[in-house]
Amino acid sequence: MRPILLGVLGCSLVLSVQAFYSANDDVVELNPSNFNREVIQSDSLWLVEFYAPWCGHCQSLTPEWKKAATALKGIVKIGAVDADQHKSMGGQYGVRGFPTIKIFGANKNKPEEYQGGRSGQAIVDGAMNALRSLVKDRLSGKSGSSGYSKQSSGGGSKQDVVELTDDNFDKMVLEGNDVWLVEFFAPWCGHCKSLEPEWAAAASAVKEQTKGKVRLGAVDATVHQAVSSRYGIRGFPTIKIFRKGEEPEDYQGGRSRGDIIERALDLFSDNSAPPELLEILSEDILKKTCEDSQLCIIGFLPHILDTGASGRNGYLEVMINMAEKYKKKMWGWMWAEAGVQMELEAALGIGGFGYPAMAAINTRKMKFALLKGSFSDAGIHEFLRELSVGRGSTSTLGGGVMPKIAAAEPWDGKDGQLPVEEEYDLSDVDLDDDFDKDEL
Repeated sequence: MRPILLGVLGCSLVLSVQAFYSANDDVVELNPSNFNREVIQSDSLWLVEFYAPWCGHCQSLTPEWKKAATALKGIVKIGAVDADQHKSMGGQYGVRGFPTIKIFGANKNKPEEYQGGRSGQAIVDGAMNALRSLVKDRLSGKSGSSGYSKQSSGGGSKQDVVELTDDNFDKMVLEGNDVWLVEFFAPWCGHCKSLEPEWAAAASAVKEQTKGKVRLGAVDATVHQAVSSRYGIRGFPTIKIFRKGEEPEDYQGGRSRGDIIERALDLFSDNSAPPELLEILSEDILKKTCEDSQLCIIGFLPHILDTGASGRNGYLEVMINMAEKYKKKMWGWMWAEAGVQMELEAALGIGGFGYPAMAAINTRKMKFALLKGSFSDAGIHEFLRELSVGRGSTSTLGGGVMPKIAAAEPWDGKDGQLPVEEEYDLSDVDLDDDFDKDEL
């Protein structure tokens, strides 16, 4: 009997962890089957939490999220997506850590990231601010989410799907440097009509998340028969992947926007170079790198006199390896010599000892986390993996603002040299005539 009880207890514990929200809560549970209907096609303002059941920060947020949902009932919709179970939805909206909260306002296809506090009151305040902004836009004549004439019914812009023809296909797809997902369709095809809103929504999201490096196109195979016959198109819709210099391959994934986006982001990662590892030489370098990335990873390396060029290059190689491993995250990667950026080190609580050190900074939220393990492939991988899934311990950046960055000269790639002491010629210096040797 005891094993059965233990089994029942184990199951109940698993269920209790996963069941963040129930039908009795005012939080709407969202998934791929109801998200488009509930959120995208709605005129309401939505705050949506993307969470993972095992995430400690998500578990802490749950009671506050429920409080906010109850307080905002009938005013602002509050939803939640188990992004661990529905990974394609997290990928669609660029979710790279848990919990992530998105505000779906006027343009449902481009939600804003919620930057406020995580208490029930802070969430309510943030929602009301977003609601006031939405109402103000509507009063000034700006359209809401359901009023875009150029949007597909699925929330994407049809303009982001490139119309490909016999005349422009080679120049745009084969001769360009971008990666392409191309749909070959027929206007009378029922499956093609079902795919159209998913393709349009995916095109908009992929264009934004890859900065146009991966593109979605469409060929009417009943009109442009030359290019269609070249690739042996016999059924509709057929989707093919084109990479420069390679033979096209058949797309094998699902047909939902989430599946398409996920495959497109994988292609982007596979074909993109790892981010450049930059030395922090000015405020502009830090600002641009951090503003363009969700996280900035900064290594503080020992003084060149302590390691020499070979030692420093070893640390830089570790960082470059990790930048390659995590390039799909599109984080920024930088480094500085110990003691050069003193105010930044002080704000992070690093200064003066313990080099090499590493910090991950989210400048939008003014939060940071410090590497506590070894400055090695394994140690940094564990640190970044924990951050990626919302388990890392974070702190608020001192003062809530980025510290001043000192201008610095770039490392020349060589070993350091001790300062040369000036030599003085004392041969022509006369001793004091009154000097008495007996005084020695």
